[in-house]
Amino acid sequence: MPLATWIKAGTSATALVLAAAGTASAAPAVQQPDARAAVVTLRYDDSRAAGWEAAIAAGVASWNAGVTNVKLVEATPGSAAEIVIVATSGWPQATLGPVRPGRQVRVELGSQAVNDGYNKTRIAAHELGHSLGLPDTKPGPCSQLMSGSSAGTSCTSAVPNATERSRVQSNYANVFAASVVTDGRTLVDAP
Repeated sequence: MPLATWIKAGTSATALVLAAAGTASAAPAVQQPDARAAVVTLRYDDSRAAGWEAAIAAGVASWNAGVTNVKLVEATPGSAAEIVIVATSGWPQATLGPVRPGRQVRVELGSQAVNDGYNKTRIAAHELGHSLGLPDTKPGPCSQLMSGSSAGTSCTSAVPNATERSRVQSNYANVFAASVVTDGRTLVDAP
């Protein structure tokens, strides 16, 4: 092959490579979603939990301070809520989540536990933990919020520990995963 043909072929190949490179770099970059930015907002309705408002607010504040990818907010009157909270005369109980936006779980804050000496704020935070997907860890120490009544009536801690916070973070790490649904079991927290 004559030298002129080699030069022409090389120049054409170089131009083709440069054109392809230019096209590749001109394409818009695919942006990956920032998992840290995804915060799931779950609304709660405590309009039927008379007498528990302060305990619920403190329990919500405890969870909101402990986890970053899920936030509990009070539903506006008349709007839908994922977590329906009611006061009852029995033992506290809740549907085991994790609840997802647009779905619904129920929390019953029972006065029987309060009458037996258990702390209202701990009860509210514990039951909200069920809604967020945490089962009981009975028996357990006071440092485990999900140990519930097994920690005794002297336990007033309403703060989830590092393991509990991590599990909730994991439960809401990919809220759009279709395979993760509410468990649906109702957990009764009687001793």
